Amino acid sequence: MIEKQSKIPVYLQVQRFIEELIEGADYGPGDHIPSERALADQLDVNRLTVRKAIDRLVSYGRLERNSTSGTRIPEPRLHRHAETGPNFGSLTRAIQLSSGTPSSRLLHFELSKAKDAIASNLAIPVDTDVVIVRRLWRVDDIPIIIETSYIPAATVPNLEAEDLIAGQSLYALFRERYGIVAAISKRTISVHVPTSFEEKTLMLPPHSSTLLMRMIVEDTNGRPIEYVRSVNHPVHVNFQTAPQASEQAQVGLTGTKQL
Repeated sequence: MIEKQSKIPVYLQVQRFIEELIEGADYGPGDHIPSERALADQLDVNRLTVRKAIDRLVSYGRLERNSTSGTRIPEPRLHRHAETGPNFGSLTRAIQLSSGTPSSRLLHFELSKAKDAIASNLAIPVDTDVVIVRRLWRVDDIPIIIETSYIPAATVPNLEAEDLIAGQSLYALFRERYGIVAAISKRTISVHVPTSFEEKTLMLPPHSSTLLMRMIVEDTNGRPIEYVRSVNHPVHVNFQTAPQASEQAQVGLTGTKQL
């Protein structure tokens, strides 16, 4: 409970109480949390203190307010496929399928030399020229993903930052300018402690964790054409796997199984 004599401000204690509440087993995406009045009575604190704590969680994207139905835990704004396979799609398409409005902003573009890990993932010699593209993806103007692509420079000759500033699809450029079809992706997903830049850009609260997806994209000949490092907002992005054939009867042909 709240320790009013603690050196930790009361509103921060209330914020942590609410965070533990929404991270527990009793609440999930879309659920409403108790009202400000109920929380104030339960914790024996001023209602304005509860409002300040909730305001902070709303600013971090952990909660969202509705003028008529109160405060709730947000639904994920993007459902991404966790499994490998040919149907990885583009982020633009994935966001549209999640009923959101996609947009992207170019954060960084440079020509660099491939270090050991990048070279290994792209099956190229160390110090080979690679193009590095880092973009911030938004859904309905909310930042959800920082995605960094490493592409062998020989694969995309004369690619410039201007080609991507307006949010153009990288895979469309592959296809239309270079005649390359992105055919399959291999991916791994792990828990990631964001850098200060990632934390600030994704508007995360301090000490957050994110999901980090690493992906190798290959063309129709099995040649690696892109290595991707994707930092995903822990609230707004949800990874799913498609059900196996034996599960179809239980979850339905359009169902998914969440990670």
